[in-house]
Amino acid sequence: MARRYFGTDGVRGIVGDDLTPELVERLGRAAALWSGGGRVFVGRDTRESGPMLEAAFADGVATAGGNAVLGGVLPTPAVALLALDLGAVISASHNPPEYNGVKLFDRDGQKLTDASEEEIEALLDEQPQGERGSIDRVGISGVSYLEHVLERFGSDLGGLRVAVDCGNGAYSDIAPKAFEQLGADVIALANTPDGSNINIASGATDLSLLSRVAREQRFDVGVAFDGDGDRMLAVDADGNAIDGDQILAILALDLQVDVVVVTVMTNLGFHRLMEEHGIRVVTTDVGDRYVLEALRREGAILGGEQSGHIICLDGHVTGDGLAAALLLCSALEGRPLAEAAAIMPRFAQMKENIRVEHKVLPAELLAEIDRINESLDGTARILVRPSGTEPLIRVLTEARTEEEARDLCGRISALVRRELG
Repeated sequence: MARRYFGTDGVRGIVGDDLTPELVERLGRAAALWSGGGRVFVGRDTRESGPMLEAAFADGVATAGGNAVLGGVLPTPAVALLALDLGAVISASHNPPEYNGVKLFDRDGQKLTDASEEEIEALLDEQPQGERGSIDRVGISGVSYLEHVLERFGSDLGGLRVAVDCGNGAYSDIAPKAFEQLGADVIALANTPDGSNINIASGATDLSLLSRVAREQRFDVGVAFDGDGDRMLAVDADGNAIDGDQILAILALDLQVDVVVVTVMTNLGFHRLMEEHGIRVVTTDVGDRYVLEALRREGAILGGEQSGHIICLDGHVTGDGLAAALLLCSALEGRPLAEAAAIMPRFAQMKENIRVEHKVLPAELLAEIDRINESLDGTARILVRPSGTEPLIRVLTEARTEEEARDLCGRISALVRRELG
């Protein structure tokens, strides 16, 4: 059965349009029934719609006889660590404030499989049953999470000047404290959420603020999180962006892993570097849960995405922006970030998002893209895929020069528009 509501990363949509309190209540009830009517730990990010949807989800859990335990504003990785019989996050991650969503974790802090999400969707029309459960609130979850991350991923950062862009999201209070407690000289940016400014002109979706501050005030490192804290990107002292591929390359060499898991979006330069160092690369579809599945299947600890999902399973259960940022700072060992990142050669990449009404790619189009890729013979590549969270077709082209990548992107985007009308 195809999933109707679940996408690449949970259920997501514009609040009041395709994501309503009624749907979220049904999700809460269905998820609680699927998990056996037990205890569900719930966190949320800083969106204005968060309290309303949190209440709807909790009510759904209670109508299924479950116990909803509300942790308040928390980053997604904290919910994964603190999950009870189930963990739920009310968040739309990197999307704008008008969006929200629901992400689910099992009792082990793992994102649900496609099959599990299909089973939950099959329960969406179930009615309240049995004795009503309960809704409780806890107030120390953020403290417990911070202690865990500092213990497992912290190091002495004395003398390091770090700019921390919280994106007005779930890390606004926690992340600056983490760096301060480790001895870094910290400036906190975009850490005053008001419900309507999450991911706006800040955070991992827009590095312009962090880049300017790092460059003008000569910070050693700048780190930026998305709204729910499962993604992290960085900038160097000159304000240049350091993406997830580069961060992952630095960590792979520093942690001396023998296997690393990435997605189809990962830069060809990363693959070349790993080959030089004898590190096996496993490639998955886009989505950090697919990276997680592969990590567990391979018995590996390190993986991630270019977008900033960095996963280290040595002391964790999922991707964690703060843990990744702390590992990155530790891996520098006195080197400038620019020097550490320069070890990975980067092929030029060009991306275009094409808005569509229907995201199904015709077989003829896919066949033509395959033919063009074969003709490129490894000197460049094309990736065309539907977005898992928005009505978009995403086009990525990669080549040795920016001009080649741009020309290729233009050709393929025109082909996609022509085929999809």
